[in-house]
Amino acid sequence: MEVMNDDLAALQARIDRTNELLTRMLAEVAKTPSTHAIFVDAGYLYAATGRLVAGTEDRRAFDLDAEGLIEALIDKARQIFADSRLLRVYWYDGARRRIHTAEQQGIAELPDVKVRLGNLNANNQQKGVDSLIRTDLESLARHRAISDAALLGGDEDLVSAVEAAQGYGARVHLWGIEAPEGRNQAEPLLWEVDSQRTLDLEFFKPYVSRRAAPAYEAGATRPTREDVRFIGAQIAAKWLSSRGREALVELLPGHPYLPGSVDQDLLVEAEGMLQYSLRGQADLRRALRDGFWEHIRTQY
Repeated sequence: MEVMNDDLAALQARIDRTNELLTRMLAEVAKTPSTHAIFVDAGYLYAATGRLVAGTEDRRAFDLDAEGLIEALIDKARQIFADSRLLRVYWYDGARRRIHTAEQQGIAELPDVKVRLGNLNANNQQKGVDSLIRTDLESLARHRAISDAALLGGDEDLVSAVEAAQGYGARVHLWGIEAPEGRNQAEPLLWEVDSQRTLDLEFFKPYVSRRAAPAYEAGATRPTREDVRFIGAQIAAKWLSSRGREALVELLPGHPYLPGSVDQDLLVEAEGMLQYSLRGQADLRRALRDGFWEHIRTQY
């Protein structure tokens, strides 16, 4: 009986020791603040805020005060995650050959901001951004670097990123941008997240301003078709230089038509070089495209 009592005493001592260690561990966990991060799909942000505030998704038509907006997003997260600290803001965007533009470089230099770049194809469509978001969300959740993720985006392809982070215990909160009509976020994405909120016009209005249309001198001499054709060839040469010959793969099947984004870039740049508006001048617009295509076709 005495041996049994000794065994019971030893067992109780081990239980007491285990309970003490658990209590100390829980106390340490309680003292450790939770951590959140903000993930911004810049493609969604520009398109949705441009449509909401400036009435257009064309980035060239409005200016975005990214620094001011990022500060506003950080403040919003601070209100929502009151007992949490910010890890950083992740800003996902596209760029030709993943080379920062001047605007992206400025954003990258902001404190607590990490810029991650996917690629842009010939139609100015982002490639690889969703996979970057998934990689970061999953890695941070797996290593317990974050407990909450605020995701500003709307693409259905982000569903896998949400599921990956949730699989490691992180909570994902979807932030959206008010849509003038309908909805600008995929329903499957809304179904998967832990919470959802929409930021409205008043939130974004201070950070978006429409650019003034370029003013050209009244009565300027109308350029000849050959002048405009030559400008089109010059722009095509610059286009190839910046995008590379691989971009031709996506461009050539549409001949003699240009993708809308490329055609708009061509028009705006040509007007700047000519200092003359080509709006409403179908013959000169055709000459411009002809010059562009003539140069492109000499390259293959």
